Amino acid sequence: MGPLMILVQIALRNLFTSTLNLVIGGIILVGTALVVTGGAMLDSIDGAMTRSLIGSGTGDLQVYSIQAKEDLDLSAAQILPPIEDFPRVKRELLARPEVLSVVPANVSNGLVLSGNALDDVFARLRNAIRTEAPAEQVLGLKRLAQQSVRVLQEDLQNAREVATSSTDAEEFAALDRAASDAFWTEFDREPLDALEFLENRIARLVIDAETIKIRYIGTDLEAFQATFDRMHLREGTQVPPGKRGLLLGQYFYEDKFKLKIARRLDLLNEAVTVKGRRIAEDPELRRHVARNQKQVRDILFQLDGLKTQELVSRLQRRLGVGEQDPAKLLALLLDTRDENLQERYQLFYSEVAPLLSLYRIRIGDVVTIQNVSPRGYVQSVNVPFYGTIEFKGLEKSPLAGTVNLMDLVSFQKLQGGQSQEEAREIERIKTQSGVKDVDRASAEAEFFGEDSALVGEAAPTHIDEEGLFEAGEDKSLGDTYTQEELAQSVVISAAVMLKPGTSLNAVAPSLEQLARDKGLPIRIATWKQASGLIGQFTLVVKAALYFGVFMIFVVALIVINNAMMMAALQRVHEIGTMRAIGAQRGFVRWMIITETLLLGTTFGSLGALASVLLMKYLGHTGLPAPSDEMHFFFSGPRLFPSISADNLLAGYVMVLGVSVLSTLYPAILATRVSPVKAMQAAE
Repeated sequence: MGPLMILVQIALRNLFTSTLNLVIGGIILVGTALVVTGGAMLDSIDGAMTRSLIGSGTGDLQVYSIQAKEDLDLSAAQILPPIEDFPRVKRELLARPEVLSVVPANVSNGLVLSGNALDDVFARLRNAIRTEAPAEQVLGLKRLAQQSVRVLQEDLQNAREVATSSTDAEEFAALDRAASDAFWTEFDREPLDALEFLENRIARLVIDAETIKIRYIGTDLEAFQATFDRMHLREGTQVPPGKRGLLLGQYFYEDKFKLKIARRLDLLNEAVTVKGRRIAEDPELRRHVARNQKQVRDILFQLDGLKTQELVSRLQRRLGVGEQDPAKLLALLLDTRDENLQERYQLFYSEVAPLLSLYRIRIGDVVTIQNVSPRGYVQSVNVPFYGTIEFKGLEKSPLAGTVNLMDLVSFQKLQGGQSQEEAREIERIKTQSGVKDVDRASAEAEFFGEDSALVGEAAPTHIDEEGLFEAGEDKSLGDTYTQEELAQSVVISAAVMLKPGTSLNAVAPSLEQLARDKGLPIRIATWKQASGLIGQFTLVVKAALYFGVFMIFVVALIVINNAMMMAALQRVHEIGTMRAIGAQRGFVRWMIITETLLLGTTFGSLGALASVLLMKYLGHTGLPAPSDEMHFFFSGPRLFPSISADNLLAGYVMVLGVSVLSTLYPAILATRVSPVKAMQAAE
């Protein structure tokens, strides 16, 4: 203990006596603070993203078919085989004490075919005529269609002047015909024929139709909401038990189905008032303003003559101008700048929005979704739209906001499967038509034998088309499905939620062993494995952080090494004297290393303390998400980071290790100094 105490005393004496020591200490302080803070921030983001993924549909684990030829990746478009005998798989998993719930979570992509503004107008008019709506409603829609055609005609005046091809001339001739009074007089006599002309020849002149890609989860809606309690209803109602239905993510609904002008105004208002951006300095915001001014016809397409007059009157009064042209008035309203944005935003929603339908589809509508089935052909299904959902803390996240939910029966139809109701319908048709199963061996006798009962006389009869099709309504939309029927639906993957406090790393191998022991036809993936690129985000960030730390340590190693060499050269006389009075080389070597260790411990503690204070402050105030996308990785609008003992220990070990490593060469160099030469150098 004697030599050790002497080494410590020497190290304490020299701790603050040299400027070089302060330089080295500063490097150690900054390095420790960076390593500890960086590790704590990364662990906090990892934990926040874990909560986001697990709580928004991924679950702790995902199970899928053992027959799958590729690993499950929920972020990619995959075609995987269904899980065989899923009810048994679910029972076996739920029998484990660690498992809280097992919920079907079939992820797939589809298309919502959305027509342009004129398509919507003509479709509403056709439906009103076909369903024999009140005369006032039909007349109002007719006037709206007539007004929309004239708006389109005015909008394409410049195109008419530059038209050179015969095709363009024919299109403009069709538009002139549709805008004429004679056409609308003829409309009253043959409305369906006139509508066919409008839909086929006029609507296609408006090139703003959009095919919307939708990513949805086919699931047991009741079980999903009970399991993922971060989900809450934003608008509308829950899908009634046993009913088919669709719930759209609020962010997805706003972004894809809202009137584009209104959506851009929302983005402008949020950017300026919440994020502090300025229109005058932001090219993206200026593009939003320019597009709004150029696309005012999207508003005019929704206004008939009376509503157009009302719009002109309101805007003249509120803007204080005498302009009569509604398009110019709207362009003036939408000329938003930093100083007038709030006023124009409020004016739009108070005066213009009440005259419009702001969403292309509305709660209560039936949405048609198309998908390519695993067999390679296109399937479509009509699904009632019940409402929009959000996940608490992730309201502004594009990733969580695009989680759309669909009932299992509708999902099965899109996969090319047959529902229980369809199977019963086929049986009813067989019974009513007298269809009989025929064995292959006796087929000839059954068809052509003297006693054949399969051949009968055909009798003419009347086919009641109205009764069969009931104006094109999908009867299955009103059907109710039992839990037993839902249990037999197609399940491609399922989310497994573990009970709180359960170790994922311990449970996953035990469930894999359970699957092998019980012969369950499943494979198991953790949430990070199943979420693909999103789940690997933290690995990329960790790699980037470690590379940055490595570069810092390389620089620190060089700087500390050079500083220690300079310090050793400055102490040549002192070292020579110590050697002359009997100090051994090992003593000198350990003296320098001890000084470095004490230096690292002192300044490393200061760096760790600074990190703890910083993380405590950020844990209280939160770190705001720099973009909407980061809401998902922060599990909300702000990240509240925390620091652990592991972060502190890792910082200490790394910094002290680099400090000692950088001291080895100067220590060896110092021990090679000859006492005689050292004393001569001092003289």
